[in-house]
Amino acid sequence: MAKSSSEDALVRQVFQGFPAARQAGLRLGPGDDAAIWLPRKGHETILTSDWFLEGTHFLRELHPPDSVGWKCLTRAVSDIAAMGGTPRCFLLNLALPPAVAGPWLNGFLSGLRRAARRLGCALAGGDTTRKERILINVTVIGEVAKDCAVLRSGARPEDLLFVSGRLGEAELGLRLLRKSRGKARAAGAALRKHLYPEPRIALGSWLARHGIASAMMDLSDGLSTDLARLCEASGVGAVISENAVPAPAGVAREEAVRLALHGGDDYELLFMVPASRIRRFRRLLKNQREVPVSCIGSITKQRKLVLVKEDSKTMELVPGGWDPFRE
Repeated sequence: MAKSSSEDALVRQVFQGFPAARQAGLRLGPGDDAAIWLPRKGHETILTSDWFLEGTHFLRELHPPDSVGWKCLTRAVSDIAAMGGTPRCFLLNLALPPAVAGPWLNGFLSGLRRAARRLGCALAGGDTTRKERILINVTVIGEVAKDCAVLRSGARPEDLLFVSGRLGEAELGLRLLRKSRGKARAAGAALRKHLYPEPRIALGSWLARHGIASAMMDLSDGLSTDLARLCEASGVGAVISENAVPAPAGVAREEAVRLALHGGDDYELLFMVPASRIRRFRRLLKNQREVPVSCIGSITKQRKLVLVKEDSKTMELVPGGWDPFRE
């Protein structure tokens, strides 16, 4: 499709400085009508797509542009990690107002390139257009060894339920960013988690490669919401212990629990391990140092979510995480 000279210049700016196309399996990279990608022998292809929208997912007056660039790719790559895969390349669709085509765009591309290098994920192509607000869409192509992908639908009663990292930190980070009106730097763990999340690629790939996890997904919308989705896909329920859920530090206990259960944007992994694999899992885990994991409960036959409180009383865990269509 023919482009104007000004858009041609923008396209050239966007596509500079990313990882080499051939290293990502691209036989033909950016510059033609479409890219040509070659999967490795013995692997299956994973495809995922994600929006990152001004006013919904980030605020131009609060979020540093390099954080927007970093996060728009890493949050999409988290879906690849959740299936045990490895990202290979991505497509970028970018709609911009002319006012951000200077320093803001430079910062955005700096963060995006840094994320692409960190993840070994090459830019394969995409499109640009003009819009009054910033709209970003990223499609990631990944790979997983044949028949090794871990799905949401594999959880079974008595499987133990694990999460990686510490939950609720990203929402706490957003709160700190709002309080500072965008002047805070990413010095604390919570602020870093919100601005520069790290998809758990190594852990997801390790779980898939060793055949440990029966089901897995990433935590993007909050534990209470995403666990409900996984249980629905598997036709099961779950019981989790409030005391076992790794919550943010530095806030009152009640608020920390709320953040851990319902806070979104963490991009940690939620996965199940059958009882028959637990001993092997714990033995192998001693050599897996990427990120801590916590056992927070188990899968049940009853198709409901139950939270065991600190006083041992139980209550229904109602999904309370991010939902763009909730009134």
